[in-house]
Amino acid sequence: MDLTNRFDSLRSLTSVLDIGTPQKKEYFLCAETPSAARAWVSTLHATQLVLQAHKEAVNSLGENGPAKLGTVATIVAVANATAIEATKEVQAAMKISLRATLGSTTNKLTKGQLDDLTIMMETLRVKDDELHQLLQDIRARDSTVNEIAEKLQETAEAAETAASAARSIDEERRFFTSELERLKQDHEKQVEASLLRLRELEEKAKLLVEKRDQAAVVRAEEKARVSAADADIRIKESMSRFESAIKEKEDLLALVDALQSQIQSCKFLKLDSFRDSLMGDYMFSRQETSTIQVCEESSELCTTASKHKEDDNVDKACVSDTDPIPVTENIVELDDEGVDIPTVGDTEWDNPHSSEVSDVREVTTEPEENSLDIPVDT
Repeated sequence: MDLTNRFDSLRSLTSVLDIGTPQKKEYFLCAETPSAARAWVSTLHATQLVLQAHKEAVNSLGENGPAKLGTVATIVAVANATAIEATKEVQAAMKISLRATLGSTTNKLTKGQLDDLTIMMETLRVKDDELHQLLQDIRARDSTVNEIAEKLQETAEAAETAASAARSIDEERRFFTSELERLKQDHEKQVEASLLRLRELEEKAKLLVEKRDQAAVVRAEEKARVSAADADIRIKESMSRFESAIKEKEDLLALVDALQSQIQSCKFLKLDSFRDSLMGDYMFSRQETSTIQVCEESSELCTTASKHKEDDNVDKACVSDTDPIPVTENIVELDDEGVDIPTVGDTEWDNPHSSEVSDVREVTTEPEENSLDIPVDT
């Protein structure tokens, strides 16, 4: 707006000639004095600087760095300085123009004596021409000044818009910077919380592993105790089986002894039967029958004893029947001619050692001189 006021002071000193073609439009400035021309040039230079500042401000809307803002401020300062110089030149040009006008008036008065009417008419005509020319100049200058003022107004508005945009961008930058810092702090807090939670989870995992190991140890100890208890039970069962096997073995040994004594008794019976066979056919046949009966029973007993003896090394659970063999009847009964063979009963099977050789009595049917029997100590 200061430049607009400065243009107003140049209206009476300069004129604008508009020479235009369809391809190009040019403006020529006509000034009364060189000082006025210099003032116009300075003013236009200031306007150009302002327009350049406007352009820089528009270009700096996308980039709000301090360098761009500093450039715009520098250009505006230079434009203001140039405008001040143009004002001084305009004032000097006005003084020179005023002096020239006063000098021309003095020179006209001294040329000769003219009548007052002629002088008045000539003066009015000149003033009328000057007024018409001044009116045209004023109109042209008004249009030019209005255009420049509009451009300057647009430049000022653009500068204000650029400044407000720069301020808003700077505020947004500060907001985003603070938001970024806040997000960074939140992220750091979340990372710290995650690390703490991870440590807690690791500690819980360690405790769970320790508890699992302890539980495994407890289970192993429990299994060991159960295994030890089972082993003790099995050992006790084995010992009881072993004791029962020993008892069965003793019973079998007693049975074998009884069988051996029975076999010896059978041998003696054979000798007695052979000796008695000499007494006669009837006696021989009867003795032979008795001997065959005794031998058959003895062979059965021997077979049973050998079978028990072989099964002694087998699992004791297989030899569980330890009941004595019931013998309720006499094995051999010979009562012919005073021959009495003792019988083996249940009591003698239970106690095989009670059956001894002394229980066998010698039976003699012939004189001792002709006897073929083997002597037996009684």
